Amino acid sequence: MEFNRLTDKKAELEPYRTQGAGLPAALVQNLDDWFRVELTYTSNAIEGNTLTRQETALVIEKGLTVGGKSLKEHLEATNHARALDWVKELVSSRQKTVSENVILEIHNLILKGIEDSHAGHYRSVAVRISGSNVILPNPLKVPDLMDEFCRWLKKPGINHPVEFAAEAHYRLVTIHPFVDGNGRTARLLMNLILLLHGYPPAIIRTRERLRYITSLEKAQLGGAKDDYLKLIASAVDRSLDIYLKAVRNESTTEPEEVSLLKIGQLAKSVDETVRTIRFWTGEGLLNHADTTASGYALYDPDCVLRIRKIQELKKQRYTLREIREMLD
Repeated sequence: MEFNRLTDKKAELEPYRTQGAGLPAALVQNLDDWFRVELTYTSNAIEGNTLTRQETALVIEKGLTVGGKSLKEHLEATNHARALDWVKELVSSRQKTVSENVILEIHNLILKGIEDSHAGHYRSVAVRISGSNVILPNPLKVPDLMDEFCRWLKKPGINHPVEFAAEAHYRLVTIHPFVDGNGRTARLLMNLILLLHGYPPAIIRTRERLRYITSLEKAQLGGAKDDYLKLIASAVDRSLDIYLKAVRNESTTEPEEVSLLKIGQLAKSVDETVRTIRFWTGEGLLNHADTTASGYALYDPDCVLRIRKIQELKKQRYTLREIREMLD
């Protein structure tokens, strides 16, 4: 996995962090506020929270309630925002290492008022990940596994900081030490490590939810971590670009998240049949970004460009296997 580009982009930002004439305070605050909402919205949405980005902002910035949304969803938003604030305070205090108590406190803040009996405590029961074939550790092994994990966190890192942060996330969700809140805690832990090493936090977009879950499961079942590491590296890359655009006085936020396409919409937009799109997906030429509650595939609009390339290569009489290799 190549991380040199991330190192170079971080180096480009360094002068603005160390010199007196760095980014204006108002701009820094604007970026902090944007990341606070975006990280809270996306992390909770991955776990099924139905608050929109705008609703999340109202809840955590204005303290307002949203009609039709549960108390739990409101608490998930405010708790994540507070946990993120605590993480940033930890970074400001120049904390250099991540201890077991830090992980437990992050989890405590995530579940506070939602499941107080489990907040900040390891699970004592067996758990399963819904829809996954991954077998999680016996609860009796969790304390020892966490002790080993925390010792690993304190070892001198030989990997790139972004890879180290991603690996920490992967190891924590694989141990799955808590009854609930494992994903949110792992993502905050990953972002704590990134911030400690001078990188901006990684935002896993809602449109990447299926890729994120699938790549994690692939690694947990003994496959390669390449897809997972690539996704995390891309997320950090996007965040670095946001800061670099601010330095260059360009737009500092990503555009609103685009709507995903149903398979029929995608097929119509590229003049192909639904059967063809489904076949190409099964052959690994396309990946769906998510599924509806009814189990129907949803595709990223970027697939339109990918299909155009597939169509062009087919006209040149390349096989599907050759096309897949060329696109990957």
